[in-house]
Amino acid sequence: MTIAAIVATDLNNAIGKGNKLLWNLPADLKFFKATTMGCPIIMGRKTYESIGRILPGRRNIIISRNPDYKVTGALVFTTAEEAIKSCSEETVFVIGGAEIFKLTLPFTNIIYRTLVKASFDADVFIPTINENEFKMTWEECNPSDDKNMFDYCFQKWERIKN
Repeated sequence: MTIAAIVATDLNNAIGKGNKLLWNLPADLKFFKATTMGCPIIMGRKTYESIGRILPGRRNIIISRNPDYKVTGALVFTTAEEAIKSCSEETVFVIGGAEIFKLTLPFTNIIYRTLVKASFDADVFIPTINENEFKMTWEECNPSDDKNMFDYCFQKWERIKN
């Protein structure tokens, strides 16, 4: 099984503020949808609540400390390990938030990162990708345009095998 994280960050690894995304980047949303479609997605309760709905075309799995937390159309687990074990598919995507990224990082094989070439006022950050553990194997950079107001790069980082 491949466990892949998918995340968009600014230049300082910021991912959000006040349980909201920091930017509107339609190209990133399109990349996210195309990359995760048909695969299970694992997210924390706060991420689910910020999205506000089940994402179609994917099995939605939510991690919550509250064992009584229920969401129609989603599986809910209290640990990252249980959430991952519930998946038999070839590829599973961890979509956030920061705590879930940190919990699943030891199991993560691939990180898909959209790097937004700007800095934002934020209160949620993910750790810097450790270049001793992961190597960038692909990058596609794009300038801002009439729909995407910031320069951005799609990146793929793969865990270095020892």
